[in-house]
Amino acid sequence: MENFDEYLRQGEPNKVEKAKVWKTAIGLQQVDGLKPSEYLIETAKQNIEGDITIDEVKKRIESYYQQHPTKSDEDRTEEADKVSARIAEMLSEQTFTFSPAEYLNIHRRLFTGIYKFAGKIRDYNITKKEWVLNGETVLYASADSLKSTLEYDFEQEKKYSYKGLSEQEIIEHIARFISNLWQIHIFGEGNTRTTAIFLIKYLRKLGFKNVNNDLFANYSWYFRNALVRANYEDLLKGIYRTEKFLILFLSNLLLKGNYMLKNREMHILADTVNDTVKQQIDTANDTVFLLIKQNNKITANEISEGLKLSLSTVKRKIKELKNNGKIERIGSDKTGYWKITE
Repeated sequence: MENFDEYLRQGEPNKVEKAKVWKTAIGLQQVDGLKPSEYLIETAKQNIEGDITIDEVKKRIESYYQQHPTKSDEDRTEEADKVSARIAEMLSEQTFTFSPAEYLNIHRRLFTGIYKFAGKIRDYNITKKEWVLNGETVLYASADSLKSTLEYDFEQEKKYSYKGLSEQEIIEHIARFISNLWQIHIFGEGNTRTTAIFLIKYLRKLGFKNVNNDLFANYSWYFRNALVRANYEDLLKGIYRTEKFLILFLSNLLLKGNYMLKNREMHILADTVNDTVKQQIDTANDTVFLLIKQNNKITANEISEGLKLSLSTVKRKIKELKNNGKIERIGSDKTGYWKITE
């Protein structure tokens, strides 16, 4: 993303706006772990400089991949490049209609030539393993009810009045609407990128003209994980649906908030004890100790993998817990267990 920071520092209004659009377009590819090519970056810079139009960018990308086809199905660089250019085009347009047709059209424009089902409602049920859910899946809408569910959500939002609401109440409602829209997962693939573009345009319609889209550029994976957590619950494990992470994201996006956005805090392994147990822990945020209390046979490697912390960091925390008299290892590293000694 630093490729475009030079334009932001220069402060030329036209170039700044184009650079912001491109940062958002490229950053959103991270929701599916995609990374655009250097060719796309250099072509985007020519557009920012005013040397070529966005339409010429799209034509060059199309021509490039006709001459340099991807060598395997696993290589999705072509998708990242083409979708980035299309997002940049759409975010530069001052057009929008609040309707299911608009939502479908965004997907069609983004993924034509990439997915055969671009712009089409899926006719099959789906599941997706999520890191933030430790491999579990959100329950998405049934293929039999997608169209009616989508239309219902749009109709309810059209009827909703924002009059008299505080800024916080507005954000909470937008979080609820957009998480419900995403949960339908009306397309086979590309739902999060489509939802993000729709949200940006809808926010403009609501009057948020100067939305800080850097959040989508730098925290697109957080945005997706926040949508996941807003739509998952397992009551027997004490895991509840929560929009708090999405609200934090939107607060930073719309109100220039400064909340820390950390993916690991959304992981369900960091959120599976009740408030009473949390109060009994000296350091409420000490998720390593939390996991050991939940599973006294958990290994350092499993903690490292679950919390996405380095193994050395986990071992250091375990050592601190031992030194503080909170835990004791009984038996060997392979066959033993942790004893809570506090």
